[in-house]
Amino acid sequence: MLTIDRKRSLLLVVDVQSRLMPAIHDGEAAILNTKRLIEAAKLVNVPRLYTEQNSKGLGPTVAGLAVEQDRLVHKQFFDACREEGFLDRVPADGHIVIAGCEAHVCVQQTVLGLLQASRKTYVVRDALGSRRPEDKETAIRRMERHGAEIVTTEMAVFEWLETAEHAEFRRAVALIK
Repeated sequence: MLTIDRKRSLLLVVDVQSRLMPAIHDGEAAILNTKRLIEAAKLVNVPRLYTEQNSKGLGPTVAGLAVEQDRLVHKQFFDACREEGFLDRVPADGHIVIAGCEAHVCVQQTVLGLLQASRKTYVVRDALGSRRPEDKETAIRRMERHGAEIVTTEMAVFEWLETAEHAEFRRAVALIK
């Protein structure tokens, strides 16, 4: 299957943290699209997993993203896959939809780790951030070159819905319009 399979999906939100986001180029758009993904995932019953990098230094996840504490992984490694037990929380046959910051550090290293662990990854380009646009774009190209699918928020949401007859279609579309 080339499209994102909702039944096999996991939304992974990487390090969208309060002290980091003010330095992120176009950070407000990354936060908005991440929030849209989280809300759409809830509507269509896609589980969510969140990471926080060195939360003492970078602060907690941005307010308003509704992090479920039992789905939060605190990490020191840039690649979340290196944290003990992380990969146990990521289904081996899953379709991992990824948003977060910084695209060229923690997101990229985590995506490369997931790919190395044979996980199917979908990187949501408009829900990513880096301090500098060229770092974000270079990371996107590198992740894609190594096998990550590059998608947008709207692509992910419509692939999760599959049909205009989905019970949550109108509510999901309202999130992205």
